[in-house]
Amino acid sequence: MLIFWTLTGLACALAGLLILSAAGAAGGVAASGREDEAARGRALARDLEELERMAARGVLAGAELEAARAEVARRHLDADAGAPAPGVDPAARLGHARWVLAGTGATALVALAIYIGVGSPGVADQPYSRRVAEWAETPGMLDAPKLAAVMEREAASQPDNFEAQALLGAARFEAGDPIGAASALRRAAMLRPDDARTWARLGEALVQTQEGEVGTDAEMAFLRALELDPGQLGARYFLGELALQRGEAARVHELWSPLIAALAPADPRRIDLESRLPPLSGGEG
Repeated sequence: MLIFWTLTGLACALAGLLILSAAGAAGGVAASGREDEAARGRALARDLEELERMAARGVLAGAELEAARAEVARRHLDADAGAPAPGVDPAARLGHARWVLAGTGATALVALAIYIGVGSPGVADQPYSRRVAEWAETPGMLDAPKLAAVMEREAASQPDNFEAQALLGAARFEAGDPIGAASALRRAAMLRPDDARTWARLGEALVQTQEGEVGTDAEMAFLRALELDPGQLGARYFLGELALQRGEAARVHELWSPLIAALAPADPRRIDLESRLPPLSGGEG
């Protein structure tokens, strides 16, 4: 934690240095602009004085003198129009930068004070493995990501344990990691290839990795689950969705009828499935 606050202090100091540097550079640009404006004014005065000397010697007079004066004035006006506008007063800009710097420092100090008041500055940072070990002591109080981390440790220590791999797959699925879930469930299915529930869960994880699409791997997993246990309703649902996409009306009825029968008549899921059942043709039934 000491390292964190040291880096935070250095970041604040760097931010302050950048603020002051930017203010100084802006002030230099403003001062340069005023110097250029004064130089243009002196040049105009010199040109007009030269015209007056020429008029005194009789070189220019009357309309020619007035035309020369107009030309000199026009040339200097064109030069002024192309020159950059004068910058903001450097003293004002620097003062504003100092206020910003003070606000930056105050924010860092307030954050530090709040942390000291409600945090634990004396507690050393815990390695991830130690935190996982502490989580394992209270598995019933963990959210899905922490439970997945605990199960990952258990599965790593027991690579040939079917239960550990299956639980890891379920935990990763609940934690929103379908790719990790599919990986663990594949290992579980290899360890116990006759477990229908594992195949059905693997199919669901594979569907999630494909953003809801039932791909070839997921279809094979669901078919294996139904082959082992026709009562795997989740597998029936997804295979029915696939059959519906393929226009296989009889197959949809075959797959979804047991699923519909297992749901209460008022269950919204049953009502949805019944409404989506495609009509059977005369030769089907």
